[in-house]
Amino acid sequence: MIYLDSAATTAVRREVLEAMWPYLTAEFGNPSSHHSLGEAAAQALKTARATLAQLLGCRASEIIFTSGGTEADNLAIKGIALAAPRGRHIVTTTIEHEAVLESCDYLHRHHGFEITYLPVDRQGLISLEQAAAAIRPDTTLCSIMLANNEVGTIQPIHELAGIAHAAGVPIHTDAVQAAGALDLNVGNLGVDALSLSGHKFGAPKGTGLLYLRGRLTIEPVLHGGGQERGRRSGTESVAGAVALAKAFQMAETSRLESAQRLSKLRDDFIAAVLSFVPSAILTGDSVKRLPGSASFCFPETSGEAVLLYLEEHEIICSSGSACAAGADHPSHVLLAMGLEPAIAQTAVRFTLSESTTAEELSRVALTIRNAIHSLTRSK
Repeated sequence: MIYLDSAATTAVRREVLEAMWPYLTAEFGNPSSHHSLGEAAAQALKTARATLAQLLGCRASEIIFTSGGTEADNLAIKGIALAAPRGRHIVTTTIEHEAVLESCDYLHRHHGFEITYLPVDRQGLISLEQAAAAIRPDTTLCSIMLANNEVGTIQPIHELAGIAHAAGVPIHTDAVQAAGALDLNVGNLGVDALSLSGHKFGAPKGTGLLYLRGRLTIEPVLHGGGQERGRRSGTESVAGAVALAKAFQMAETSRLESAQRLSKLRDDFIAAVLSFVPSAILTGDSVKRLPGSASFCFPETSGEAVLLYLEEHEIICSSGSACAAGADHPSHVLLAMGLEPAIAQTAVRFTLSESTTAEELSRVALTIRNAIHSLTRSK
């Protein structure tokens, strides 16, 4: 089997399983308990938090453990907006993950927030000028993803952060797809809040974090025992936190080398597909894109039919966001980029991993050619 759906999830690294195993077995204490087992768990949690903070370039107190990227996005957007808003206006984009879009919609429906959705161009990029024009005296928050989960386009977050801060507005970025691929030092990015999901870079599902700059106040989404300094109640998953720290540490260690290798594989693969299938449309920016992301539309076909053909030949990929799997409507990302609905429904996404090889991608490109030939001939 050739697995090309790493944007949906990655396999848990063996080293990560080994790191978390003690906290699933003998060291099973509750980190809030004041006895030896609890204190051992609390120390493991503290060490994991410190490791993640060092990798992100922030203070340990600015790390909030969550159940993944969706919760982190919800906590950032709802929490910042409801804590001490200077107004009821949020700036985001039309291509955000559903966790961001639905959080903004919730604030609009239940709390009267006005949401400005920045448009994108055909490559999925927003305009810095339009972003600056959208920010108002009553803007409470900007939330703009670092890299898109469907087409891989990378936004100029550092510049956007400068624009937001010049107006006194905090900025949150969903960096779920960027971990292990881009520099996530929060000082370099200039962001006030950042979401991560562990299963995108070798940790188990159900792990994640929100970085929240210390000066920002936040209204909790989950209430209870006051864990995570009162910002996210619920007994922490110690094993999950240990796994998250280990996986992110490993991803960061190999990031530069991996990004260089995957970028070369990606570019060669894109060139091969476009050569074999001249009618194919590359989606996303051809340069400002994640190293391991290649996505296409194949006009006159069905994206689902292409996926089925590839899976019959032991190639696993997807039509877009796993969170929208099973939906029969076109991708909101592709529609926002200006693609016609009929074209958007032919989308197929290929996302590489550290184990992907050039030989595998050569086979995939040839199989895509055969798939398109078979499907268009049968029409």
